[in-house]
Amino acid sequence: MTRFSLAALVLLLSLLFAGAAFAVKPDEVLPDPALEARARALSEGLRCMVCQNQSIDESDADLARDLRILVRQRLVAGDSDQQVMDYIVSRYGEFVLLKPRFSLRNALLWGTPILLLLAGGFFIVLTARSRRSTATAALSPEEQAALDKMLAD
Repeated sequence: MTRFSLAALVLLLSLLFAGAAFAVKPDEVLPDPALEARARALSEGLRCMVCQNQSIDESDADLARDLRILVRQRLVAGDSDQQVMDYIVSRYGEFVLLKPRFSLRNALLWGTPILLLLAGGFFIVLTARSRRSTATAALSPEEQAALDKMLAD
């Protein structure tokens, strides 16, 4: 009985993770194994514009298929990996990259969380110092007597 349940678990897990294996259709695969390996490596770094959280290598969307074919066409044409990526980015923008490039245009985007943390820490330090430096004035004898009377009542 345990052998059957183990086999069922293996089958279930293989079906669960089989979606990415079937995303690249057999008619897309290049005959040259080296070019196909390069195409797969490039496809893993490109975002499916429909799914947005999957690479085009994992997605079954028609647009992802078109992008996979485009990558392979550019590789067959003799483009380097960088030329292929630059071509795709020029057509679809940097959003197509799963890991965006660091540039001056997006430096503020990358640096904003750090700047906000630093500004928040600076604000907390200033607030703590101002609270410490604010000393309360001693009560006058009349105020102390009024306070004692209120507390006694």
